[in-house]
Amino acid sequence: MPARKFLYVVAVLIVLTVGSAMAYRMWGQRMLSSVMVPTARFSEPNRISAEDYANRDLWMARPDISSTNSALWLPKGVKASQPGPAAIFYVHPTSYMAPFNLARWNASLEDEEAEDMARRFVASQASAFTSVGQVWAPRYHQAHFGAFIGKGENSKQAINAAYVEVEAAFSAFLTANPAGPIILAGHSQGALHLMQLMKKAVAGKPVAQRIVASYIVGWPVSLTADIPALGLGACKSAEQSGCILSWQSFAEPAGTTLVNDAYGHYPGMTGKKRAGTPMLCTNPITGAPDTSAPATANLGTLAPTDGDEENLRLVKSAVGARCKDGFLLIGEPPQLGTFVMPGNNYHVYDYALFWANIRADAEKRLTTFLQQQ
Repeated sequence: MPARKFLYVVAVLIVLTVGSAMAYRMWGQRMLSSVMVPTARFSEPNRISAEDYANRDLWMARPDISSTNSALWLPKGVKASQPGPAAIFYVHPTSYMAPFNLARWNASLEDEEAEDMARRFVASQASAFTSVGQVWAPRYHQAHFGAFIGKGENSKQAINAAYVEVEAAFSAFLTANPAGPIILAGHSQGALHLMQLMKKAVAGKPVAQRIVASYIVGWPVSLTADIPALGLGACKSAEQSGCILSWQSFAEPAGTTLVNDAYGHYPGMTGKKRAGTPMLCTNPITGAPDTSAPATANLGTLAPTDGDEENLRLVKSAVGARCKDGFLLIGEPPQLGTFVMPGNNYHVYDYALFWANIRADAEKRLTTFLQQQ
């Protein structure tokens, strides 16, 4: 079974096995841990340094890569344009989901399935930013999916090992881009690393003045326990630059229990507890927090062509969106593919749902940034 199918199948089997919503709330996390968390001991991967990242083979996308640059993909009907002056640093989400009894805590860069899936994320997510600049997307020893379910020392070490390389890649990125506007973007695991990066390498540093926007998508961001440590505030309007956007997509009825549990488990970037604190929800259609927008305002969603998930097309007015209790609700479940998570969680499609609006949002914020310069 392909690794990219494994997570979805396991999740569905868990829901069917447990049999009821109440039982799933009680035991779902324990069952996920038993089948998704690696059983091996943590072993530090061969660390990639900032100097190593001078090698373009350690990047999925950067300006001097053409034929294998996944970020250059565009859906049919969207023409490639001369990229703007921004440099985009994008961190891909988890694509390493090998069976727990065979898995390492961190992916090998030679894992073809994990690499292939990561490149698909680069194509469907980072491509949204190619009108405003050129994308830099590092390869890194990402943490296994199970590291975000388990709560032991192995999980912490795996996540930290992955982050250290993201920081090294960012250092190499800054060396190659010593001036000019920057856009930060990530999803899921990539968004978590991006938050840590902002805290350690952006907040209080001169580079903070160069940030057009930071898209921390698919990972909960606390307005009070995270944002104050990141060096930038939350975006308040679509015309603002130098700010942070974040959302987590759910169809309705939305089952957000597992996300809320994880939100409470991880401490905030300020060191304070996040449980009970308000979450940032930016509506990618409006570019503003805690707002609503009809489907007619959605400029384009990436959707399968005739059910073929390998062949994506841009569909206008597919879904609307509204923020509620920190989550982005999209109404009736749209048919985007097989990777919808339990609870109508459209996590995998956080970018795909609003691809064209994200593209327009980045263009507008870059225009504001340049005008302010």
